[in-house]
Amino acid sequence: MKRMKVKLTAIFLMAISLLTGCLYPEQRSVENQVPYKEQIQSVQSAIDQFRKDEGGILPIKTKPGDTPYYQKYLIDFKKLVPKYMAEPPGNSYESGGVFQYVIIDEETNPTVKIFDIRIAQQLQDLNLRLRIYRENNSYPPFKEQLANDVFTLDFRKMGLKEDPAITSPYSGKPLPVVVNGEAELFVDYTPDLVEATQKTDKQFKSGEDIRPLLTGTSEFVPAYSLPYTIDQKTKKPIFLTK
Repeated sequence: MKRMKVKLTAIFLMAISLLTGCLYPEQRSVENQVPYKEQIQSVQSAIDQFRKDEGGILPIKTKPGDTPYYQKYLIDFKKLVPKYMAEPPGNSYESGGVFQYVIIDEETNPTVKIFDIRIAQQLQDLNLRLRIYRENNSYPPFKEQLANDVFTLDFRKMGLKEDPAITSPYSGKPLPVVVNGEAELFVDYTPDLVEATQKTDKQFKSGEDIRPLLTGTSEFVPAYSLPYTIDQKTKKPIFLTK
């Protein structure tokens, strides 16, 4: 009888172990996709202490000079762990999460922000289709010119049934994808900027980049974006191009 109870207990514990093993990755996956403010703040505290100890130096990875601003100053967690943090945040790319941690305002007020690396994955998939199209047609399938050196694409010619959309980290709404003359793809944050400009009384100068409107009220940066400014006549966001 005792042997039977031991066997049943062992089977029960094994079942629990297997069940936990099955559920944990899913639970972990969900946690890794949530932009917890507490985790961002913990990284900010670590950054602040690191700067204080290192005489103003930032724990960032070395990136090429022409790297777009909002993807340029990636945090190097190897310089923070274990002295300033036990481990990188669970939602960070380094821990298997979907968020890349970056620093903005690096010279005046270094501030920790994040962006979703799944945006890069979506753009990479589109870029592969675009590359294949260009191999056969030389030029991208330009559709409409939105500004100087900014265009929409005819995605159906690239084999897609509908235009792709990137989920906005600010509104949760779909954002379009645009391309420049060098066949580089970008997320068009115009809808988010329209909403942001309607909520502020700040006056912008001609040629001033207005993307800080988005970073000032959110944990996210507008990753993979072109610069924008305000049309002084219409007072609406437009691409800031040469």
